[in-house]
Formats: sequence, C-alpha cells, structure tokens
Amino acid sequence: MSWFPKKTVVVPVDFAESSADAISTALELVSNPAGVHVMHVLLPLDYMSPGMVFDTGSEKSRMEATTKYCAEFLKKHGFTGVQSTICLGDPGHEVTEYATKVKADLIVIPSHGYHGVKRLVLGSVAEKVIRHADCPVLVLRRRDAQ
Repeated sequence: MSWFPKKTVVVPVDFAESSADAISTALELVSNPAGVHVMHVLLPLDYMSPGMVFDTGSEKSRMEATTKYCAEFLKKHGFTGVQSTICLGDPGHEVTEYATKVKADLIVIPSHGYHGVKRLVLGSVAEKVIRHADCPVLVLRRRDAQ
C-alpha cells in the first residue's frame, strides 16, 4: 500500500487553528485538492437547550450559518478547491459514516491533546473515529495542547 498520494482524505474541523494545520496536512497527501473533504459536525440541540426553549434558531439556520462560516474559514486560510460539508449529529459517528460514504483513503484529524480528568469528562472525537473508521486515521497533536 502506497502512503502517497491519497485520492480522498476527510478532515473533520472545529475551526480552531489546528483545523487549518490538518487541512494543510491533507492537501500535502493528495494530488488534487478536490480530494480533500473538510467537514464540520454540529451537535443537535436537545429539547431543553436554550436555543430550543426560547426558539432562537432552527437547525436549518444553524446549518446555514455554519456553512457560511466554513467558507469564510477556508477562504481566510487560502484553501481553494477543497470540498466542504456540514453535518448534524454525533461527531465521531458522523465522521466515520461520511468517510465510508465517500470511500476515504484516510482521515486526518487534530487532537485536543487532553489527558486525565479533562479527557474523561470531555470525551474524545478522535478516539471514536479511530475505533470506528474503515480507513486509516492520522491524528495530529494540537500545537496548543495542554
């Protein structure tokens, strides 16, 4: 199996600077920028969250706002030609499902680098992706990890 180049690479992002690093890494691994699929997963609002109780925004408006923000984020960092998608659901599950759907050769994901109690409380999307992905996963340590 050849490591380079990959045809399709999925990059889950949270719009932190480490997300830009992950996209840059993915672009180094593909021969065509269109093979990089940048995705962001929104958590669904539960029925008791303030957004639902006070009806401050629908899922559709959240998706539209996030899609716009994603386009601005990609433009700000000079990432052209990549594909982007916004999903709604559990991040670990949505990332692996999307990677399977697009037949990804690789998932490049930044890690928060949390450890101890902080990691236990916050959980780990990267860990879920590693456990459930059908393709290899490259986890990048965040520069600002504590």
